[in-house]
Amino acid sequence: MTTRTAGPLIVRLSNWVGEVVLSLPALRRLADAGYRLQLVGPGWSPALLEGTGWPVAARARGLWPATRQLRALDATLRGAAAPRTPALLFTKSLSSALEARLGGLAPAGYARDGRSPLLAAAYPLPQFAHAGHAYWHLVSCMLGADAPFPNELGLVPSARQRQRAAALLESQRVTARRYVLLCPFSGPDDRERRKVWPGFGELADRLIARDVPVLVCPGPGEESLAAETLPQARQLTGVDLGVYAALLESAASVVANDTGPGHLAAAVGARLVSVYGPQSVAAWAPLGARVRLFHDAGGWPSALQVAAAVLE
Repeated sequence: MTTRTAGPLIVRLSNWVGEVVLSLPALRRLADAGYRLQLVGPGWSPALLEGTGWPVAARARGLWPATRQLRALDATLRGAAAPRTPALLFTKSLSSALEARLGGLAPAGYARDGRSPLLAAAYPLPQFAHAGHAYWHLVSCMLGADAPFPNELGLVPSARQRQRAAALLESQRVTARRYVLLCPFSGPDDRERRKVWPGFGELADRLIARDVPVLVCPGPGEESLAAETLPQARQLTGVDLGVYAALLESAASVVANDTGPGHLAAAVGARLVSVYGPQSVAAWAPLGARVRLFHDAGGWPSALQVAAAVLE
C-alpha cells in the first residue's frame, strides 16, 4: 500500500472489546497522520467509540451483506475517478481480507491465515511483549515509521454517555467516586470459566460491610450469572459499552477478571484491580497508569488481598 498523509481509510476493527480498546493508540496515530477514518466493527463498537468522534459502522452480518456494505462505504468515501479506498485490517482472518477485497477495497494487514494474496500489503507479524503493540506495529508498517508506544490508551466517553451514567447512579442513589464496580465475567471462549476469580462474592460482602456500594453491569445473557454470583450487588442492566465506560470512569475502584471490561476500565483511567488467574496470559493484561495487577501462575489471590488493594 502506498503511504498517504491524508485521505479516507477504512479500518476493520477486531471482534473483541479488549482488542478494540488496545487498538485505540494506533487509531489515534492514523488520525494524527491525516487519515479520515471510517471504522467498521462489531455491533457494540459504535457505542464503545462514540466519544472519539470517528464514524463507526456496525459490520453487516454475513459475507455478502458485509461485502455490499464495504462497496457502499468505498463509493461514499472516494471520488468518482479515485482509486480503491485503502483499508487496514486489525483482524487477522482470511474472511476479513476476502470481504475487503470483494468489497472493492485495497486492504493491508498482517500476513496470517493464508490471506496474503488478497492483501495489497502483507506484513509479517512479530512476537510482542504485549498484545496491544501488534496494532501499533501494524500502523508503523503502513506509515513507514516507528514511534514509541504511548503510556495510556485514552478512551473518553461522550457527554451523552456520561449523562446517562450519572442518571443511572442517581436512580440507585449512589454517588460518583464512592462505589466499587465488579466485573465477574469472562468471554464466551472461556466456557469452563477458568478466568473467573472465585472470590467476587466474598469481596462484595467485605465491601458492603464497610458501607461501600457494590455495582455490577451484566451484558446481554449475563444477568442470571450476575444474580447468582453477586446477589448482594446492585445490577445495572441494558447498559451499552459507552455508558459502561462512563460508569467505570466514575467508580472509586473497579475489580475485573481477564475480560474486556477490565481493558475498558484501564482505558478510561479508572482505578483498576485486575485479577488474572493461572489461565491468563500477561501479554493481555490491561494497560494503564492506575492498574494494580494480581497475576500468579500458582493460584488466585484471596478476597482479603483484593479487598485491601481496593480500599487502600
